[in-house]
Amino acid sequence: MAGDSDRDTSRTVVQTYVPAYQRDVWDEHADDLDMSRSEFVKTMVQAGRKQFGKATADGPAEDPGSGDSDLREQILDTLGESGPCSWDELLAGVTGDIETRLENRLQELQEDDRIRYSGRDGGYVRTEGNDE
Repeated sequence: MAGDSDRDTSRTVVQTYVPAYQRDVWDEHADDLDMSRSEFVKTMVQAGRKQFGKATADGPAEDPGSGDSDLREQILDTLGESGPCSWDELLAGVTGDIETRLENRLQELQEDDRIRYSGRDGGYVRTEGNDE
C-alpha cells in the first residue's frame, strides 16, 4: 500500500441514481443526524464497508467494535473540510451536535417504552421486559 504522502486527497464527485423515495428517506435520516445529504451518504458507505469487513483507503479493516477507524475518518474529514483546526474545532467536528442527537434518541426510546426517566433512581433506566 502506498504511504500516506502518496495518497491523492483531492475531493471528487461520486454520483448514483436512487428512487426518489429512497433519497427522501436518506434526507430525513440525514436531517435527524444534523448532516448534509452528501455527509450522510459518505458516512453510511464507510460504515457499511466496515460492517462487511472491507478494507478502507486507510488500510485493512479493523475490529468493528474498535471505533478507532471511524474516528480517524472523522478527523481526516473535518480537517479536509476546514483546514487547520484547533482542538475545540476538531472536537466539534467529530462529535457534531451530540446533545441534540442524544436527546432525540432518548425521546424515541421513551416513546417505544424501552427506557424511562426515574427521579428515584437518579436518571434514565431500562424498562422491565424489553430485552430483545
